[in-house]
Amino acid sequence: MQEYVSRADFYRLQPALVKGLQSTQEAVAASGIEPGLIHLVFLRASQLNGCAFCQRMHAEEARGDGERQARLDVLPAWRESPGFSERERAALAWTEALTLLAESEVDQALRDRMKASFSLEEQLSLTSLVVVINGWNRIVLSCGFRPEIDER
Repeated sequence: MQEYVSRADFYRLQPALVKGLQSTQEAVAASGIEPGLIHLVFLRASQLNGCAFCQRMHAEEARGDGERQARLDVLPAWRESPGFSERERAALAWTEALTLLAESEVDQALRDRMKASFSLEEQLSLTSLVVVINGWNRIVLSCGFRPEIDER
């Protein structure tokens, strides 16, 4: 693979893959998972994967949809931060467990936590979201996409 693949080239050369990932994301959005929670899941997985492009994009989208910067600032420390609901905490724990699957265990306590906060359909939707963002993170990192950052 060449040193850098542009986003435009990836979209042009892999339109079916892009469409598939986008379709999954759209299906989840239509399932009733609140947009703010989707942003938190996408941003947290991108943080864990070290994907600067996706971190920048999802933080900007979250702010655009009304997310407070103070919550985004402490997202990596969500366990110690009082500003997250139990539903968000369950989703973030699920995101971390699935993103770090080789390092962590998806145990019954975590499944029970998810069951307490989400319907079965929502649990499957959240799982699909984590799959999608982890897929995007791997594509972005392997292609070398770089975030646009204003140097001011």
